[in-house]
Amino acid sequence: MNEPPVLEIRDLHVTFTAHGREIPAVRGVDLTIERGQTLALLGESGSGKSVTAKAVMGLLDQPGARVRCERARLGGRDLLAMSEDQLRALRGSEMTLVFQDALSALNPVLSIGDQIGELYRVHRGLSRRQARARSIEMLDLVGIPAAARRVDDYPHQFSGGMRQRILVAMAVALEPDLIIADEPTTALDVTVQAQILELIDRLRRDLGTAVLLITHDLGVAAEVSDRVAVMYAGRIVERGEVEAIYDLPAHPYTEALLAAIPDLDTPASELRAIPGAPPSPAETPPGCSFAPRCERASEVCVTTRPALTPLRTGAGRHTACHHSEEMLDGALA
Repeated sequence: MNEPPVLEIRDLHVTFTAHGREIPAVRGVDLTIERGQTLALLGESGSGKSVTAKAVMGLLDQPGARVRCERARLGGRDLLAMSEDQLRALRGSEMTLVFQDALSALNPVLSIGDQIGELYRVHRGLSRRQARARSIEMLDLVGIPAAARRVDDYPHQFSGGMRQRILVAMAVALEPDLIIADEPTTALDVTVQAQILELIDRLRRDLGTAVLLITHDLGVAAEVSDRVAVMYAGRIVERGEVEAIYDLPAHPYTEALLAAIPDLDTPASELRAIPGAPPSPAETPPGCSFAPRCERASEVCVTTRPALTPLRTGAGRHTACHHSEEMLDGALA
């Protein structure tokens, strides 16, 4: 029998209630990630990427947040049928989240060894001495120099890049089936960014872990991802193999994102930008959310919301655009 996907999400919706109004932040998102695969979730800030990640992890239990989903499965296990205690047991052991702000994610009053060791004590039942030894091994794995000495240091004693490595160490400590990396290289210099990405990719290859990489950096996604899902205003507007989408985008938003990347071979006098701004989640237009910023928008785009449908080219590509086939025909002509 074929192995089920590590993560399968169908028709995910997240709605926040504020001042008596319902604000849809995520609208009908589908995600599927196979073992050993990296899926990059791309989009501008405010598109719903981080909210999607927290909903998958079951971390949106604050007042005013409502999550509904048709299907949510982790390695064939039904997350919707689990109790909160069962979900809590999965977090950290079977699925983990690497936050973008390491200093906020780490506890400032506990040593790094205590924070990593807690995973082994709670989920594996190890003694403090055993957990400390495993913590040192994990710090070695992610490239922390003098791990045996620094295991007793506190988060403020590490640089930003080292703190991010510590978060990665905590994420992979129990060899989870799924790692969600939410902007793991934000605010890091280019050298450290490359090291963190290489580390996550190496662990994916070595452990067969599935990775959901959330980023707004198309270069990062191209470097380590197998598949890409482009998100705009709470919806997936295009998804497929990374090479196919980068070579021949089928949604105007994807095309505009790629066009905004500076070309070092033929530098322009000014950077290309997407005009306008994403719509407020509280005031989503009735048609295509990208229509007000799109050069290809027609009357049908303003009145009718396009569904995410397969392209005739096949190869697992889907797009939510009334003019996607025209785009591909024009590019191939």
